[in-house]
Amino acid sequence: MGRRVEIFDTTLRDGEQSPGISLNPQEKLEIAKQLARLGVDVIEAGFPVASPGDFAAVETIAREVHGPVITALARCVPNDIEQAGTALKPAVRRRIHVFIATSPIHMEYKLRKKPDEVLAAAVTSVQLARQYADEVEFSAEDATRSDPDFLARVFGAVVEAGATVLNVPDTVGYILPEEFRQLLGYLREHVPGIDRVKLSVHCHNDLGLAVANSLVAVAAGVDQIECTINGLGERAGNAALEEVVMALRTRADVFGVETGIVTQEIYRTSRLVSALTGVSVQPNKAIVGENAFAHEAGIHQDGVLKARATYEIMTPESIGLKQSRLVLGKHSGRHAFRQRLQEMGYTLDDAQLQQAYERFIQLADRKKTVSEAELVALVSGLGGQLEVPEEYRLVRLLVTSGTPGFATATVSLQHAGVISTEAAVADGPVEACYQAIDRITGGHVELDSYQLQAVTGGKDAAGEVVVRLKENGQTFLGRGLSTDVIEASVQAYLHAFNKLVAARAMGAAHSGAQTQNEVAQAE
Repeated sequence: MGRRVEIFDTTLRDGEQSPGISLNPQEKLEIAKQLARLGVDVIEAGFPVASPGDFAAVETIAREVHGPVITALARCVPNDIEQAGTALKPAVRRRIHVFIATSPIHMEYKLRKKPDEVLAAAVTSVQLARQYADEVEFSAEDATRSDPDFLARVFGAVVEAGATVLNVPDTVGYILPEEFRQLLGYLREHVPGIDRVKLSVHCHNDLGLAVANSLVAVAAGVDQIECTINGLGERAGNAALEEVVMALRTRADVFGVETGIVTQEIYRTSRLVSALTGVSVQPNKAIVGENAFAHEAGIHQDGVLKARATYEIMTPESIGLKQSRLVLGKHSGRHAFRQRLQEMGYTLDDAQLQQAYERFIQLADRKKTVSEAELVALVSGLGGQLEVPEEYRLVRLLVTSGTPGFATATVSLQHAGVISTEAAVADGPVEACYQAIDRITGGHVELDSYQLQAVTGGKDAAGEVVVRLKENGQTFLGRGLSTDVIEASVQAYLHAFNKLVAARAMGAAHSGAQTQNEVAQAE
């Protein structure tokens, strides 16, 4: 192999900026630990100045995740940089990522600054960031719509000021692959000192070209690709890490580069991010979609049976999937259950194993077998769920519904050792259950979103429900899995509500302690 290309993962920063996603510090930490197992070179842990929660998440990841470089985003604003430096302090390897827009439209309408003012802010910010971290990455926001000469001037100045990484973002996914190759070539020729630093790209997918542009950049000699798991990100998302990495691996004959990614961890990472963000992976998604290694057409099936390479350009094993069908049922013991999880790459402590096994038995009791996909859905995000105290626990559930007519639900919950029961009538069974729960808990919370999907096919398929509750501008994600979609809906609602209760308790304990710590998100 030839040179090595570094993988910069921004799932926890740019990925979390996807509409509807809100991760708490524990969930961010769980993802960061998996990213480290995946082998990414850099984890962008967040934007510390954005909120106290983001600051806490970056600080926790900096303290507890080892191996990758931990980086934090900052505008070219002194307070941003100082907050990033403070949050990153526990990290063994740390990088501050500063950015400012350089395109005419952004400078005029967003920043309301002249080009010389932008250049000066970039230089002073890099100099300040170097006081907090040995590695400083500078991004020229909207670089692909910037004047190439001005872009080269800014890059040359920040290299002189101490930047160690130059990032060229296609912020709005505008540039075409051949144009991108030409721009990168221009910068190689016109930026003084560019040979002393790493060159990086950050591509968005507004025209569906993020991966293509990232691969063109690799061919043009860049040192780092910025991407996200499942292609999450603003608007249409970012370059998908799994697609970039597997393209480089599968077409090594063309690119001749290597990454440090442990590709067998790709599927597990994708599923974890999907579970904790509540964003489903589309079935036909490249690499990690449900259909990526599925063959339905008879001609395809015949070809694969004779030689897998006829229709599979990579193996499912290479991303952490197994072809063998998981056969586990209600008669399987805890030892066999633990052994199968270990074979799939999951290591649970005793408390996690007990909770997972109880959920497995409940599911297996209703089915003949539990598939591998259902088992992954069952245990994904389990570590984060165990951090939430189960203040309210489902004891009994009775639902009646039909057409025409109303649905009725009777729900019994245990709270503080006391079992309370309420009934409600509504247009549908899920709504009736949620109204009954609200009566027991003594209040109504806003249901921001509700998603239901079948984990597998068949009449006895398990249904996975993801709900979001909202209160005081905060969102709380809950998940439930059951062959009974009504029960899964109740589980998901209670999981989210228990998070909400925990947040209320934490807020009461720290009331007024950080009122001046909140800073608005970057414009």
